[in-house]
Parts: sequence; structure tokens; C-alpha cells
Amino acid sequence: MSKILVTGGAGFIGSHVVDAYVAARHEVIVVDNLSSGRREQVPPNVRFVEMDIRDPSLRSVFERERPQVVNHHAAQSSVSVSVSNPRLDAEVNIIGTINLLTHCLEFKTRRVVFASTGGAIYGEPDRIPVDENHPARPISPYGLSKLVGELYLQEFSRRGLEWAVLRYSNVYGPRQDPHGEAGVVAIFAQAMLEGRTPTIFGDGGQTRDFVYVEDIAAANVRALDAPPGQIANIGTGTATTVNDLFKKLADLCGFRGKATYAAPRAGDVKHIALSVARAKAWLKWTPQVGLDEGLSRTVGWFRSKKV
Repeated sequence: MSKILVTGGAGFIGSHVVDAYVAARHEVIVVDNLSSGRREQVPPNVRFVEMDIRDPSLRSVFERERPQVVNHHAAQSSVSVSVSNPRLDAEVNIIGTINLLTHCLEFKTRRVVFASTGGAIYGEPDRIPVDENHPARPISPYGLSKLVGELYLQEFSRRGLEWAVLRYSNVYGPRQDPHGEAGVVAIFAQAMLEGRTPTIFGDGGQTRDFVYVEDIAAANVRALDAPPGQIANIGTGTATTVNDLFKKLADLCGFRGKATYAAPRAGDVKHIALSVARAKAWLKWTPQVGLDEGLSRTVGWFRSKKV
């Protein structure tokens, strides 16, 4: 059993990671500023600290808890926000990460598991599915800030800090925020269940690699004890068009309307799917939940919650 501090552990992905760590009988502490996370998503038996990762007081949390592992999910994660406000993106994703890593070194944290991004780091790919040896060519400040975070992690490792980087594809599932700008599955599902017409940015022919959030959480569990110093994509390797996603969700939601189309958003790649061969070899991990099953579970959750 390890003592694990999860930043962003009240958020969509982070809260599922917390659940998986608790189920694996680890001791978990959550740090989250609740800018997008929800306190009720943190299990009652998990210690919770409301704090921004940029806050100098974060040191006191490390001094008190002395975590063996830090799982770093707190981030500014919207591509469009990063384009409109690159300073905020850099302050959270770069300065916040440096603040965190500094305390990890001081209080002798053994390992950092870093939640990164695939599509936003690789940019428009030369080949699909994209493997980890593909050149990093971010086309948004978000992708750039996540890549810089990875590089800082490797720099800090020279002073004894173990690391593991998980580059996610497009994550979806229960608890995803349907009111933000990211998370197309949640946005479409919620709109359709309310009888509203979702908007597709672009022609809908763009492709994404949709991976279910519980598969993401399982990868984070595997990353605790896998050999350190690796970067791995966490996705499915399967490309799905946004138009096809719309049709699948419309069937599940009983939505009979047609999509509205708008101009593509700045910073979004046209096509992406991630090779998961390295994750299979390194983490002994493969995705377990197919898209149809995952969408069915997700729509069921939104029906029950009526967010």
C-alpha cells in the first residue's frame, strides 16, 4: 500500500483515479481547487484539501502528508481556453507543475504519475495510430504546456524523482462536465437528453480516439509499480469520426434532430488515434471497454443524474 496525493482528484478523470486507488487499498489524499472539480466526487474516506497547485501553501500539505506517490491531474485542460488565455494555461500547467515537483523533491516523494495528452502534443500526425516516437508538434498552448510539464518532470528526475507519463486520447465517461468547452461526449449527450441540438465544430469528418474513463483509471493503477521513466499513450488505437459519434449518441438518447455545424476551433487537430502498443508492453494494460458499451454506460449515467 502506498500513500498517494492526487492533484485534481475532485475532477472528472482524477476522481475515477482516486476511486481506483482506494479500491486497490492505497491511502489517498486529494488536492483540488474546485475550479472544475466537485467536492462530492471525492469519497468520504479520502482526505481532501481545497488548494490551487500554484499556492505556496502546498508545501504544508507535503510536510504533513509526505506522500510516497503524487498523481498529477490538476490542469488547465481546455484547448480553446489555452488559445484565448495562454498566460493562464502556462501559469497552471507549467508554474503549477514546477511548484508541485519542487515539493516532491524536498519531501522525498518516490514517484510522480503525470497525466498528459496525446493529440495536443503530437499535433497533426504523420501516421495513425500515432506512437510515442512521433515528433511532438503542439498546435495549441495547451499541448505546448503539457509537453513542457513532461520535460520538467524529466529534469527533476535527474535529482532522484521517479516518473511515469500517461498521454491520454479523448477521455469520456460518467462525471464528465457537459457545460464546459471540452468533452464532446458529455456535451452531446446532455444536449440530446434535453432535446437541444448539439453543435459540431468543423464538418464532422474529423476523427478522435475515445477511451473510457475507467480504462484510464486502470492505467494509473498500473503506473504505480511499472518500471519508471516511460511515456505511454493511453487510448484505443481506433479513430471515430465526430459524425459517427453523433449518430451513436443520438440512437442512445432517442434524439431525432440533426446536428448544427460551425467553424472548426483553433488548436484542434483534424485526425488522431493513439497506438497503445507501449502501454501494453510497459503497463500490461489494454482498454477493456469498447466505444458502444462505454457510450451506453455514459448516457445511462447522464439519464440518472440529469446534470
